[in-house]
Amino acid sequence: QVQLVESGGGLVQAGGSLRLSCAASGRTFSPYVMDWFRQAPGKDREFVAAITWSGGSTWYADSLKGRFTISRDNAKNTVYLQMNSLKPEDSAVYFCAAAMRLGSVVATYRMDYWGKGTLVTVSS
Repeated sequence: QVQLVESGGGLVQAGGSLRLSCAASGRTFSPYVMDWFRQAPGKDREFVAAITWSGGSTWYADSLKGRFTISRDNAKNTVYLQMNSLKPEDSAVYFCAAAMRLGSVVATYRMDYWGKGTLVTVSS
């Protein structure tokens, strides 16, 4: 069984930066893609960014391009999300997820494993 554990969330002022980490453990880990999603109170969980495990291809939500950067360290089984120029509307619980098979990288239903999330709060 794969376990995903997020870290790095916290309270930051608008304009600041945070780097989230997601460490995978368990059986031999070789997903097709690793994703970050977020969910604000009262809202649906939304796609943030994705990166393929082998080739490092990346995708971003259009509204976040230029501010967020996803990366991975295969040797550490870890994926990162660098978030810059944060805005209050970025406040949410951020979830790491993994999809083990080829397919859509933005759909929540495609993810096979989820972390428990890390809270990001951006103050104005």
